[in-house]
Amino acid sequence: MPSFSSCWFFTTLLCFFLDTAFAGDPFVYFDWTVSYTTVSPLGVKQQVIGINKQFPGPILNVTTNWNVVVNVKNDLDEPLLLTWNGVQHRKDTWQDGVSGTNCPIPAGWNWTYEFQVKDQIGSFFYFPSLNFQRASGGYGGIIINNRAVIPVPFGLPDGDVTIFLSDWYTKSHKDLRKDVENGVDLGIPDGVLINGLGPYRYDDTLVPNGISYQIINVEPGKTYRIRVHNVGISTSLNFRIQNHNLLLVETEGSYTVQQNYTNMDIHVGQSYSFLVTMDQNASTDYYIVASPRFVNSSWAKATGVSILHYSNSQGPASGPLPSLSDQDNPSFSINQARSIRWNVSAGAARPNPQGSFKYGDITVTDVYVILNRPPELINGKWRTTLNGISYLPPSTPLTLAQQFKILGVYKLDFPNRFMNRPSKVDVSLINGTYRGFMEIIFQNNDTTVQTYHLDGYAFFVVGMDFGVWTENSRNTYNKWDGVARCTTQVFPGAWTAILVSLDNAGIWNLRAENLNSWYLGQEVYLQVVNPENDSNENILPDNAIYCGLLSSLQREQSHKFQFSIGSSPLSSNSRMILFMLLFLALIESLYGMCSLEY
Repeated sequence: MPSFSSCWFFTTLLCFFLDTAFAGDPFVYFDWTVSYTTVSPLGVKQQVIGINKQFPGPILNVTTNWNVVVNVKNDLDEPLLLTWNGVQHRKDTWQDGVSGTNCPIPAGWNWTYEFQVKDQIGSFFYFPSLNFQRASGGYGGIIINNRAVIPVPFGLPDGDVTIFLSDWYTKSHKDLRKDVENGVDLGIPDGVLINGLGPYRYDDTLVPNGISYQIINVEPGKTYRIRVHNVGISTSLNFRIQNHNLLLVETEGSYTVQQNYTNMDIHVGQSYSFLVTMDQNASTDYYIVASPRFVNSSWAKATGVSILHYSNSQGPASGPLPSLSDQDNPSFSINQARSIRWNVSAGAARPNPQGSFKYGDITVTDVYVILNRPPELINGKWRTTLNGISYLPPSTPLTLAQQFKILGVYKLDFPNRFMNRPSKVDVSLINGTYRGFMEIIFQNNDTTVQTYHLDGYAFFVVGMDFGVWTENSRNTYNKWDGVARCTTQVFPGAWTAILVSLDNAGIWNLRAENLNSWYLGQEVYLQVVNPENDSNENILPDNAIYCGLLSSLQREQSHKFQFSIGSSPLSSNSRMILFMLLFLALIESLYGMCSLEY
């Protein structure tokens, strides 16, 4: 006969399982194989980088505070890292997936990312961060949904559509990076892809026959949320849908003031969400267009065109593409960018309004004016610079050098102004102050639009204008509802100012998103150290790969071909079912053991 202590033990065990089942944030699991696959988006067979043979890759569809586990097997012939553009990795720089934070995943090896999408919502994307690989694909979407308890500032859409825009070359990323290394301009792209597909044949002289194109099927009268990402190499693209308004509602994790646009300039690395209502008579299909900005007529072939197809459409799209006024006028674009405002009354990941963080009232602690220049020869090699310094990734990632206190890998001496001295190659970091408030001004001395992205944070875009930034430029800053985002454009011969609260400890990458600028050295890392011991700050993961000066710590086979649990996401519902089965089994055991005794 069972004793009282055994019944007590099983009752305690039952309580533990109940507590585990109903507590904590869900985990989702993915197994990805990154490999080459052959496609013909522009009618020419070429190798692209796919994920589980998909090009573009799968969409990570998760919810605020979920834990994401992605096991990545590298089936390429060169090292690989994936970075999660816009995911802030709160207090966990180890998952950022760039050269300064992680050793590359060697060819034939796998590595498991594990991160939490803490206190975030919105539309983002991931991509391979090394060796110009994004020029061959490897990208996909990230959707972070609101928790059910947090209201969204618009009605539930009837559908959710993700669109990837990319300037595209039929050359491989390996050939393109050789051109960049040799100072050869990338030139006019061979085309612009929409969701990995070529253009609809809107013009027989520009588009060859037999090209596969994207068709987006919709129902009349319905409203769809359309998330658009520029995942390209270096081209600013204008996005528009023939005869339809684009109601902007979100950009890179911030809900915006809701305004209608007929088109939107989307620069490299940027993401936007629009609500689009299918309110036309469907006499024909409608063009979806992505065309290069600030270029001449020789770029006409580099236009992406797909089709919006109503279920009651009466015929195919035909005729000229919807025109774009002021195509070559940067003033139109800069005014459009200034019109994008933060929705200060809406909540986002938390119930309090976004505007409750009054960034305009915070005292700035550090100011950096960061000036770029076109490629130049440094020590006989073509390089790009920020404040006269071209970043060269060390063989030992910065995070590992910091963790193991290895001297000489990097210096904390990045200048806060352009120095009147010869340009140089160096590993020079910005030394940020934890919980400081930093002002960064990007001054673009190049001849093309550049975009800059900061990992680990959302920053406030408070000003942009043509000319040279001066102290008086602060008088034009938007101190109330400048949008918070992670990627901003800087027009040629112009400046953009951002403000950022340094509340996320770690070493974070600040980079040009234009691949040709980034690849040649236009990046810097921002070190933010919490002087107090923070028990919530994630430590070096057990599965860390070691390289460079720490190569001797690496076990040769420790990460090879070891896949994580299953290939399907284990959602909160799946976990609940599993726990309920265990719960019922425990109830049955407890009943059998204890009821007879009493």
